[in-house]
Amino acid sequence: MNPLIIALSKGRLLTQTLPLLKAAGIEPAEDLSDSRKLIFDTTRDDVKFIVLRAVDVPTFVARGAAHLGVSGLDQIAEQNLDDLYLPLDLKVSVCRLMTAGVVGAPLPLGRRRVATKYLHLAREYYARTGVQVELIKLYGAMELAPLVGLADEIVDIVDTGNTLKANGLEPRQLIMHSSARLVANKAAWKTRFEQLKPLVDQMEAALV
Repeated sequence: MNPLIIALSKGRLLTQTLPLLKAAGIEPAEDLSDSRKLIFDTTRDDVKFIVLRAVDVPTFVARGAAHLGVSGLDQIAEQNLDDLYLPLDLKVSVCRLMTAGVVGAPLPLGRRRVATKYLHLAREYYARTGVQVELIKLYGAMELAPLVGLADEIVDIVDTGNTLKANGLEPRQLIMHSSARLVANKAAWKTRFEQLKPLVDQMEAALV
């Protein structure tokens, strides 16, 4: 049988995920943070890690390039992929997807300009609330958009809210709660269930 491929997200989420995998008996064979490699051996011959940008993890898992992965629920919901199964909430990287704008600034009565990288979730939210919007896709420096007149408000992830506050912005409406989730390819969950289920159970026990 081919090795089990687990897709991990770079950055802080990687450091939060590795202890849970260690509890399941799987550790990287080398320091992931000090390497330019993308595929890594582990302490189990039948398991390999791949390390990706968080936004790419759901796609790799949904398309079967990885059997399991770790990604934020915000990324999973934004991509709206059918071939994913979410067996476990890892209860780390907890945050909220919210609208935000300049403190005290009124919103226009008509069409609203909204900057975000979450186009799908923002479109759904504003459709539900009956607000007409022009969505402007940005990948970073989101807080700058309302300050320079590019947008009336933004839709972005809020953790502590300190970044918004430091830039004269305030969080407004909650769109969804998010946290890191273990995701599985639906087909792999069926065909490799006897291999995957014990691993998920051990990670869940580590959370407790």
